[in-house]
Amino acid sequence: MKASVLLKSSLLTSLFVITSCATTKYSEDISKNNYSNLEAGKVYKVTMRDGSPKQTILFRNVVGENLVGTAGKKDSTEVIIPKSNVAAVKDRRKARIAAGATIIGAAGVAAIVLSSSRAD
Repeated sequence: MKASVLLKSSLLTSLFVITSCATTKYSEDISKNNYSNLEAGKVYKVTMRDGSPKQTILFRNVVGENLVGTAGKKDSTEVIIPKSNVAAVKDRRKARIAAGATIIGAAGVAAIVLSSSRAD
């Protein structure tokens, strides 16, 4: 009985982890990358290929070989990031939702495991 509950709970947890991916990784070959999934007006956290600190950008559009946006909703400083320097782009809104779903899922799994262990 315990093995069955643990198996179900681990499957439930892995389902949350798999479905909550909010990061898009890009290859070094710019021609293979598809930036069409970036939406104007959304805030993204961009991981740089050269190891420089991650940069938050309120995405506006793609101009030639650059991602163009502003530093934030309140900061109108223009930010231009070359596509060749982008390693990954994380949608901050989806990341928050995924984190919340993971916490709720973990609490649910813990409740199932505790209730099944007390039932024995």
